[in-house]
Amino acid sequence: MNFATGAFLVFLPLVWAIHWTLPWDRARKVWLLAASYYFYACWDWQFLGLILASTVIDYVAGLAMSDGAAPARRRAALVVSLSANLGILAVFKYAGFFAESLATAAASVGIDLGWPTLNIILPVGISFFTFQSMSYTIDRYRGTIETCHDPLDFALFVGFFPQLVAGPIVRARDFLPQLTRRVSVSRTDLAEGVERILRGLAKKVVVADTLAVAVDAAFQDPAGLGLLGAWFAALAFAGQIYCDFSGYSDVAIGCARLLGYRLPENFRHPYLARSPREFWQRWHISLSTWLRDYLYISLGGNRTSSRQTRRNLILTMLLGGLWHGAAWTYVAWGAWHGAWLSATRGDDSGRNSRTWPPIPAAVAWGGTFALVLLGWVLFRANSLGEALSLVATMFGANGLGLDDPIAWRTLTVLLIPIATHGIAASEESRGAWLNQNLAYRVAVAIGAAVGIAAFWRTDPVAFIYFQF
Repeated sequence: MNFATGAFLVFLPLVWAIHWTLPWDRARKVWLLAASYYFYACWDWQFLGLILASTVIDYVAGLAMSDGAAPARRRAALVVSLSANLGILAVFKYAGFFAESLATAAASVGIDLGWPTLNIILPVGISFFTFQSMSYTIDRYRGTIETCHDPLDFALFVGFFPQLVAGPIVRARDFLPQLTRRVSVSRTDLAEGVERILRGLAKKVVVADTLAVAVDAAFQDPAGLGLLGAWFAALAFAGQIYCDFSGYSDVAIGCARLLGYRLPENFRHPYLARSPREFWQRWHISLSTWLRDYLYISLGGNRTSSRQTRRNLILTMLLGGLWHGAAWTYVAWGAWHGAWLSATRGDDSGRNSRTWPPIPAAVAWGGTFALVLLGWVLFRANSLGEALSLVATMFGANGLGLDDPIAWRTLTVLLIPIATHGIAASEESRGAWLNQNLAYRVAVAIGAAVGIAAFWRTDPVAFIYFQF
């Protein structure tokens, strides 16, 4: 079920009303779990089995790692959990990609493997709920959280509908404790939840879906662009993917708030970053911290030599790129960010951790933003060849292209994310006084509602991260 549909605008109030009508917390959990499974079944009910499989396997693995369990038993339970979850990802998300890549490589040297094409349907949200479920077993193995003995609580942790399909990736240690307390909601929670939902929908419907038209046109015919059009295409996609993905996270956080739960923030105005590292502290925070805590640190993190630390950074980002999708463009995007994270890491004393080597803040911001834009070309392009061609165009290979219509068609829409980042810069320098001003927040909510009504589509566009 897409947030930006009439069906969801009926579904959410109904879920909310029944949730708060039920007198017992356990009944509310049962209701939310049923509603969550229905929410996911609206995509394809057959894939509910994958969520149930991850839930059962990791719940049992957690029980097997209860306090006092033998080390060998704990290790075996962790191996079963990781193998099952990563195996599900491997089959449904990567089997076709690697089979096709191997067949192509063999064909390049004259070998025909004769493999049939694997047309495996990608279950929506599979990368999110598998990573979320794995966080529990890994933390349980490390002894940083207690065993969850209530199957209902664990099932709701894995399947809670607001973030189920496209995040944020919620940790067991953050969400399971909320399920053991009596849930409640205040007027502030209701007001902030509704406002957050309106903000998120406005980002999606007004900005992201409008920019999508220009972005799709540009990337369908990149050869027709000049230098100006190519840079505006990258800029338009930067605005689209930010408003699309952060818009989903806003709606998810707002929905959870209405139901009495808290989800972690997933974005913190990433285009204000002044270094590659700071960008990843602001962008898709739930994934970047997941990769840091469960992959980068497991590889040795920065506890090894400077050379090995840089290797760990690059490998982590390569796998982070592959997490996004089974395509070489995503691998290249991960490698791009990994290389710059490594190059700008700073020395072993920890200096230069926030910005580039000492340069003016404006230059550090401009350099970081340019690198991010070039990375987005890799992310959005249909192939590596197309991406390299568009990058060449960005540096003048096809002329200036001063008459490219995409540049002027997207400029006014781009002013919206640019303005929000400008406001954020003001908040960070002078305190978040705007978000504490009631008149300002009411104006934002009303403006968002008007924008949603004006740009609402009867044929909704899927959120970008549904494909991951």
